[in-house]
Amino acid sequence: MKHNESEKLLKSTELNQTKLKDILTQQDITKSINDNLPFLLSIIPEIKNMIGFPHNHPHHHLDVWNHTLLALEQSNNDFEIRLTLLLHDIGKPFSYQDEEVRHFHGHAKVSSEMSKEILKRLGYSEEFITRISTLIALHDTKITEEDINNNLELTLLRLHIQECDSKAHNPDYVSKRLQYIEETRKLIKQQK
Repeated sequence: MKHNESEKLLKSTELNQTKLKDILTQQDITKSINDNLPFLLSIIPEIKNMIGFPHNHPHHHLDVWNHTLLALEQSNNDFEIRLTLLLHDIGKPFSYQDEEVRHFHGHAKVSSEMSKEILKRLGYSEEFITRISTLIALHDTKITEEDINNNLELTLLRLHIQECDSKAHNPDYVSKRLQYIEETRKLIKQQK
């Protein structure tokens, strides 16, 4: 009896991973997510907290969920990048500080920790979980020459994720972020 249950669980885990990958690698990512939102909420119920959760900050013109969707729309069609972007702000509803404007100090760490639990629950390998949670933890951290020299491939992924995230911010306040992206690209070219 236990053998059958573990086989069913393994098959269910594999099916969920396959369907998640299929959803996140569609050309029209927003349509794909919206068409499959009940499934996504069934395997990642933490997403519910993002939907309609306001940033209450001038640098953001969308709620956390719609910011996430816009960031996904900016991305290359790559499962790791899109999964990272899907989860990159999942901790914001649990790590905000209401001051004159709302801030989210520590949200990258909270999002990273939550993503570890989510991806573990979904049956991903430890190596994959570490990679995605690291990308999430570093999505707001400036890239340094040391980062470039230590792991160029990871640095290029981080830069793309940061660019997608930046382009999903309020267009009136995004120029400084995009300038950082361009300067970092130049730094990477110089280091190659």
